[in-house]
Amino acid sequence: MTDCSPLLAFHDLPARWKDKRIFTFLAADAGNGSLKALLAVWRRWRESGARSERLHLVATVPPTVPEDDDALAAELGDALPIRTPGLHRLEFDAGRVVLTLAIGNENDMLPKLWLRADAMHFDASQHDDPRKLCKTLARFAADDATLSASAAEPAKAALLKALAASGFDCNATSDGMTGRFAPRWRVRRHEPPVACHAPVREAIVIGAGLAGCAMTSALASRGWRVTLIDRHASPALDASGNPAGVFHPIVWRDDSIAARLTRAGFLHALRRWPALEAAGHDLQRSVAGLLQIADTPEDADALAAAIERFGYPREYVTAMTRDAASRAAGVDVARGGWFFPHGGSISPAAVCAAQLAAAGDALTARMNTEVARIEQDGRGWQAFDAGGALIAKAPVVVLANARDAARLAGLHGEPTRGVRGQLSILGASPLDALRVPVIGDGYAVPLGNGRTLIGATYDIDDTDPHMRDAGHRENIERVGRMLPALRDVSASQGRVAFRCVTSDRMPMIGQLADETAARRDAQRLSGAWPLDLARVEGLYGAFAFGSRGLVWAALAAELIASQIGGEPWPIERELAEAIDPARFLLRALRHGEITAA
Repeated sequence: MTDCSPLLAFHDLPARWKDKRIFTFLAADAGNGSLKALLAVWRRWRESGARSERLHLVATVPPTVPEDDDALAAELGDALPIRTPGLHRLEFDAGRVVLTLAIGNENDMLPKLWLRADAMHFDASQHDDPRKLCKTLARFAADDATLSASAAEPAKAALLKALAASGFDCNATSDGMTGRFAPRWRVRRHEPPVACHAPVREAIVIGAGLAGCAMTSALASRGWRVTLIDRHASPALDASGNPAGVFHPIVWRDDSIAARLTRAGFLHALRRWPALEAAGHDLQRSVAGLLQIADTPEDADALAAAIERFGYPREYVTAMTRDAASRAAGVDVARGGWFFPHGGSISPAAVCAAQLAAAGDALTARMNTEVARIEQDGRGWQAFDAGGALIAKAPVVVLANARDAARLAGLHGEPTRGVRGQLSILGASPLDALRVPVIGDGYAVPLGNGRTLIGATYDIDDTDPHMRDAGHRENIERVGRMLPALRDVSASQGRVAFRCVTSDRMPMIGQLADETAARRDAQRLSGAWPLDLARVEGLYGAFAFGSRGLVWAALAAELIASQIGGEPWPIERELAEAIDPARFLLRALRHGEITAA
């Protein structure tokens, strides 16, 4: 990479970020040059007397770090993530500096970002198609965004032409080129993200489980005051009140949307929890890893081949034969599988308590309170109880109350269903030697003191809150199919909890669509994409997490907080669309199931 300092000086950063709430700098450069450019911006921000409240630095980086890049490693220390493809979000300077790394091929990753950039720098030599590159940058550009580029002399003419066609007014320099986004005609279909209209930073979060507590913490860290409402006497009394939960990503034969999403959620949670532990909270997190047993020997072989083909780092996942898996588990296993060194078990209730403690004085808790309806009054949102009394009001509402969220929002087509889950707790059993949580056809988690948690049943639309002997037997049989030592035992202790799922088993995370407007414009929207839909101002959802609340919650909170604040999204746009609460409405519009009133 050439020295980009002269080009970076063009952005006039101390003056341009003065008194701004958010300032975003995007760098797409050669090798790790983008990171080096952002480090220079970061240093300038630290030295600035008047600076933005938050600085977002977004960089595209290759899958591997050059071995000689010691300076970069020293700057970022242990914060560099496990090098897996996708977006990784790191925080520094007490959360005021946010670094989002897009790891992968730059030409593939850059178009997948979604952000509003105040300043951009790139290396033109890394892009074969300048027109595609410039159109991508135009989608991200804020009003009057500045741009700098490193470019060799032969490529400058074509690049200047492509930039001009995409709305940039640029000039060539000895080092490359500089310019501003100043389109004289419409050059993009959708505007990049903007903050929601909120005269005051106040929000209502409904539901005090994993989703709601993570959301409360994410907003409080950004200076928001949050009223957290729950129908129970204290947080984490539904599914989040289970004695322990497992956390791990999905690895499958292809790098599917589900695999990429769970990887993003898993790695994001691993970056959030240590901060809570460093603050003195015991999350009861296991540290010896997690083992997944394949359903069949053929699956074990196929996944071992996929892990090698994708080149996943060993610190992320490693394939194991049956013998190796048995040694890792401490008990005999039925088949081989794969091992997640950073997977494990954790107390969901402890995570919730730590997040609410972190919110501090920004939190107002309203327990033993059930929300009957929510209503927009033209100035913001109001939440009412069954008697019509006002519970709270704020410009923003986040529905994090599982299946009841769809009712409060009035979502089209009943997109969620309830699932009854019964887990069992074993006393002294052949699993007492179990060293790590084991998952597969069920799960087994060592709780210590001669107890093992196993489960769980998956009873769709079953509302029975009582434990059943049949449920205990089912749990023992399922876990016994992957851990053969588990036989001739019984269970009488356990817990029943209810989860919420969608038909595609993906969560509902993000801003809710304006369904009234969608019905009015149904014909025009028959071929619509998610960004074409009008959204309800100030209304967001984080629900239908199923059995993956530990994996989804922190990432969901970060995505919604980013949408509320107009910040860069922490995952690729196509992944956000896969969990968009409007996706079922969109499918109905495309299939002609909704017609104009």
